Amino acid sequence: MRDALIVRHTTFEGAAGFRQPIEDAGYAFRRIDVHDPAFGDADFMAPDLLVLMGGPMGVYERARYPWIDGELARIAARIAAGLPTLGVCLGSQLIAAALGAAVYKGPVQEIGFAPIMPNVAGMASPVRHLADVPVLHWHGDTFDLPAGCELLASSALYAHQAYRRGANLLALQCHPEMGEDPRIGVWISEGQAEMASAGTDEATVRRDYDRMGPPAVAAGRALLTEWLAGLE
Repeated sequence: MRDALIVRHTTFEGAAGFRQPIEDAGYAFRRIDVHDPAFGDADFMAPDLLVLMGGPMGVYERARYPWIDGELARIAARIAAGLPTLGVCLGSQLIAAALGAAVYKGPVQEIGFAPIMPNVAGMASPVRHLADVPVLHWHGDTFDLPAGCELLASSALYAHQAYRRGANLLALQCHPEMGEDPRIGVWISEGQAEMASAGTDEATVRRDYDRMGPPAVAAGRALLTEWLAGLE
């Protein structure tokens, strides 16, 4: 059986709805947290699939989060080897930084359900499953598109929502894995100030999560199923 390693940067941002397609594709699912004493020595080259999930920290906060430098170095080595790698939200920003692109605070908080718009390349990729489907956004940071990568989708607020490099690297700024996971309650409780800055509130996010979450997760699972089937 193939091996999938999911890196959690906080305990309330796990694989969520992505776990099912990963296991359905024949991967043994295991995870490691960045605060685990073993994380510093975790081998990023060994897994058949590496999945980098989200988190509230910024890639540029390296003094506050000293594990970031080591993680970036291991991500860069894995990508250079062409090994299958998926990044979600912070994970997409870590991949961008590992490829030499700048990561920085964006002009606004993007929080809540909204569609992303795949471009021509995106519509020819697994990202097309997210077309016209509002998905969860929860970030205030963004990044330059890394050299050698292909932009796949944008949102009304941020140009860089999905990108890839070849068949084996996919990065998603949005959260198509979230929509049925009860840990959204922690996101909400920890993100009151961010929601207010984005012009939304707890009642709106909870209502939209109940209504829009299941279709978003279904689209996210379809995306991931197709991407995994196309790995080289």
